[in-house]
Amino acid sequence: MVSFSRRSKFLLATSATLFLASCGADDVASPGAGSLPITIVQPSPTPTPTGPVAPTALTNAQIALATTQSGVTITADEQVALLNAGQNNNLQGFGSTLNGVYPISGTSLATASNPQTVLGNSSFIQNTSYVGALSGPNDAAFSGWTCSSTAASFLNSASCTAVPAVGTGGSSATCPTGLTDDGIVQTFRICRLPQVVTSDLTLPKIAGVVYRFRGQTEVGDINSATGVTLTIAPGVVLAADASEASNDLLLVNRGSKLNAVGTADAPIIFTAQQNLASNGVSDATQGLWGGVVLLGRAPTAVCAAGTGPNDANGSSATCQQAIEGVTGRFYGGTSQADSSGTLQYVQIRYTGIAISEGNELQGLTLGGTGSGTTIDHVQSHNSSDDGVEIFGGTTNLRNFVVTGADDDGFDVDNGWRGFMQFIIAAQKPSGSTADSFATEIDSNGAEDLLPRTYGRYANFTFVQTTSAPAAIRLRGGADFAFVNGIVKSAAGAACVNIIAGAGDGATRTTIRAADSALQDVGPPTFNSVYFQCQGR
Repeated sequence: MVSFSRRSKFLLATSATLFLASCGADDVASPGAGSLPITIVQPSPTPTPTGPVAPTALTNAQIALATTQSGVTITADEQVALLNAGQNNNLQGFGSTLNGVYPISGTSLATASNPQTVLGNSSFIQNTSYVGALSGPNDAAFSGWTCSSTAASFLNSASCTAVPAVGTGGSSATCPTGLTDDGIVQTFRICRLPQVVTSDLTLPKIAGVVYRFRGQTEVGDINSATGVTLTIAPGVVLAADASEASNDLLLVNRGSKLNAVGTADAPIIFTAQQNLASNGVSDATQGLWGGVVLLGRAPTAVCAAGTGPNDANGSSATCQQAIEGVTGRFYGGTSQADSSGTLQYVQIRYTGIAISEGNELQGLTLGGTGSGTTIDHVQSHNSSDDGVEIFGGTTNLRNFVVTGADDDGFDVDNGWRGFMQFIIAAQKPSGSTADSFATEIDSNGAEDLLPRTYGRYANFTFVQTTSAPAAIRLRGGADFAFVNGIVKSAAGAACVNIIAGAGDGATRTTIRAADSALQDVGPPTFNSVYFQCQGR
C-alpha cells in the first residue's frame, strides 16, 4: 500500500473533478478523508526454461546383460567397462530422440568419430559426421526404394502391404523365351522360371508381367564349372508360387551369379504371390517363402565333416560347408574376392521358413560369398527368421535395412570377415521370438576356428521394439568394432550382451588381448555410440 499527503490527495481529487466536468458531469462525488488505497500487482516471473529431467541413471546390469555359457561369464560391470573404454559413447540416453528410425533433429545424438580412421578402411567405409544410419529427419538415403510398415516408415515409400507396381497390360503380354506362361493371376501375366537356370537368362521389365518361381529354383548347376548369370531389370516383380506346398526359394550356386540391379525409383521386388492381391498380406504376414540364397567360393571357418580344417588365410582347398535350409548345397573355397553377383535397390518381402531347429531359411542368406559380391540398398522385410544371415565369406554390406524380422536383424557367423555401413534393424513391434536381437554375432561354439569372425559396423541404427534380452549379442570369440551408432532397446531389455564360451579370466575368448597366432585383434570396441536402453 502507498499513502499520499493531503495536498497530493487534494490535487488528485481536483484534477479528477475537472476532467469529469469537462465530460458533462456536474455532480461529482469527491473522495472522503483518509488515505487512498492503491494495489500494485507484480507480474509473475518468467520461468527459466528447462530440458527434460534426466531419469535415474541406469545400472550396469540394466545396460549390459550377463550370460553364462559353458561355465564362463562376462559380467555386466566388465561389459560396461568396455563401453566406457571407447570415445564419445553415451550410455544414459533417454527421451524423445527418434521418430521411428529417424532422429528428430539434425543434431547428432553423440559426437561422431571418423569411421575411416577408427576402422582403418577408406576404400569401402565413408566418412560421416553423425551417429546412426540417418543424419536427420529429412535424410532421403532410404527414401522411395524401401517399403514402409509399423516396424519402420521411410520417406516417400509405399506400404509393404501394397500390391507392387507391376503395371497393366498383362492380358496381352508374352513371356520371354525360356519361361513358362502360367496364365493370368489377378490381372497379371505370370511367367515362371525354370526349376534350374542352366544358361544366362535376363528378366526384362514388361508391364503387367510377374515372374514366378516354384519350389527350390536354382541358378546354375552344382556341377557346373563355368556357372550362369540371372539378370533382373529395374522394376521387375518376382513372386514365390502360393498355389502349391513346396518350399519356394531362389538359390544361386557357387560359380553362378544373380545380378538384380534396380534403381531408387524402380526397385526390384521379391515377394510372395499373396502380395499381388489387395489385402492379400497384412502387416503381420511372414514366412510365405524361403528367401534368396547366394553361395560363393570365399573361405568359411566351419568345415563339413571330412573337409578342412581352414587357416587364417582361408587357404584350405577342401573346406566347405552345407548351407542351412536345403540339402546338399555347399559354400566355401579359397577365393576371398569371389563374386556371386550384385543386389542393388532390392526388396525381399515376407520370407523365412524353419526346416528344423537351427536349420532355417531367412530373408537373404549369404554362404561364403566374397568381396566381389555387391550388396547395397537392400531391404529384408518381415522374415519369420533373420533378416540376413551371413555364413563366412568376405562380402561387405551398405544401406541395408531389416524391418519386422521375427528373429535377428543381422546374424553373422562361421568366420565372416567384412564391413557394414548405413544399416538399420527395426524389429517387429510385437510377437518376435524371445531370443531375437538387432544383431547376433556368433561362431557356433567353436571359438578359435580360423578364419576368425571379424566385423566392423559403422553408422547403424538398431531399434529393438520388443522385450528381447538385448539389442546387440556378441559371442563366440568374434572380433568386432562399432562406430557412429544408435542403439535403442525396449523396456526390460539391455543394450548389449557380450558372451565368451571358453577361457578363464583374461583369456576369455571374446575379450582377451590381441593374439596374432589366433588371428585375434583383442576385445570389441565401441566409439561414438548412443545407447538408449530399457525403453527410456
